[in-house]
Amino acid sequence: MKIAMIGTGYVGLVSGVCFSDFGHDVICIDKDAAKIAALCAGTVPIYEPGLDEVMARNTSAGRLRFDGDLAAAVAGADAIFIAVGTPTRRGDGHADLTYVMAAVAEIAAAMNGYKVIVMKSTVPVGTNRAVADAIRSARPDAVFDVASNPEFLREGAAIDDFMRPDRVVVGVQSDRARDVMQAIYRPLFLRDFPIVFTDLESAEMIKYAANAFLATKISFINEIAALCERVGADVKAVSRGMGLDGRIGNKFLHAGPGYGGSCFPKDTRALARIGQDNGVPLQITEAVIQVNEEIKRRMIDKVVDACGGNLNGKTVAILGVTFKPNTDDMREAPSLTMIPALIGAGAVVRVCDPQGQREGLALLPGVQIWAEDAYDAAKGADVVVLMTEWNEFRALDLVRLAAGMARPHMVDLRNIYSGGQVLEAGFSSYASVGRQDMQSATIAG
Repeated sequence: MKIAMIGTGYVGLVSGVCFSDFGHDVICIDKDAAKIAALCAGTVPIYEPGLDEVMARNTSAGRLRFDGDLAAAVAGADAIFIAVGTPTRRGDGHADLTYVMAAVAEIAAAMNGYKVIVMKSTVPVGTNRAVADAIRSARPDAVFDVASNPEFLREGAAIDDFMRPDRVVVGVQSDRARDVMQAIYRPLFLRDFPIVFTDLESAEMIKYAANAFLATKISFINEIAALCERVGADVKAVSRGMGLDGRIGNKFLHAGPGYGGSCFPKDTRALARIGQDNGVPLQITEAVIQVNEEIKRRMIDKVVDACGGNLNGKTVAILGVTFKPNTDDMREAPSLTMIPALIGAGAVVRVCDPQGQREGLALLPGVQIWAEDAYDAAKGADVVVLMTEWNEFRALDLVRLAAGMARPHMVDLRNIYSGGQVLEAGFSSYASVGRQDMQSATIAG
């Protein structure tokens, strides 16, 4: 199959590269000439483990190309995937479809024969039908189908998720479109991975409902963690006891500073807005959003407490600023709320993150130092805060870390360590999330 992928952001680039690895002829299109030039030169603009190798393999094989000419790509394609951004629209929570509809207008103008236009971007329910209407209005002569094919890629594990998915969801309106989509996903079909064919609206809703449910699990366990701290329970034991129930499962039950990233924040807000607009308020989803914001403020309080209630003039070492490990993505990361608040309270902030500096330099201008490693970041600090659970931070030499600090206090927002091992290593206090017996006492000075 000949595929045109419109947009080379995270979803578009990963999807285009993986489709080429299925054996399809793929051309990825972007209006950013500098990005296209970099991709043609073999430079991957995002950090995603394994992506550079798969991209290089398929570029060399001639199955994968990058270009800025959308019209030519559309004319030569059997299927055109739209994978442009749908950020939250400022002020009302809606998904902004500006980039989607601009791409649709260009696609319509370039169509020359039967095409399947596939929506890979996350869009509100009803968008695919609106896309079909827009194309019919612009090109009454066009022969085409619209399909919905939402992505379910975890940043940091996207290649594996694409190649070995839990499921592929495809919304179609015709047998002809179904045949095209089945041909595109044939390598997965042959290996018996579940491919769910449904209508357009259901496919659109599946994406939002799935992300909102996972976000709900995160906010739920974070509320339980707060209660555990009050009643003396251990949230890690609670999470394990819950997760062993097959009806619940153990994923997304890890207490921490809240969810972030490119999907959960904007998708929960968009789903809540869809509910409001249709007279069906989604009270659980609205509460999930509120809890996630409150959790960040509670994490800030932990850092303040570790510094004796006053951050003014204190040096805070932050380990990890991306929203999760194995990505350079900082969209909606808890660090973007917490670090400015710490700086605003008078703290001097030093940061270490294996991949976060490129984005972080612009997003966190108040950071004093971007350190090479955790020990450099913690040098002379009053408190070290574990914010993202990169592997580099899971096996630190705690004795060395404490020895380099002015006042060795740790706030572990990912529950990586135990209070006993941290205190034995020479730290004066240790605070975690949802574990009463390891909470930090107020430290003077």
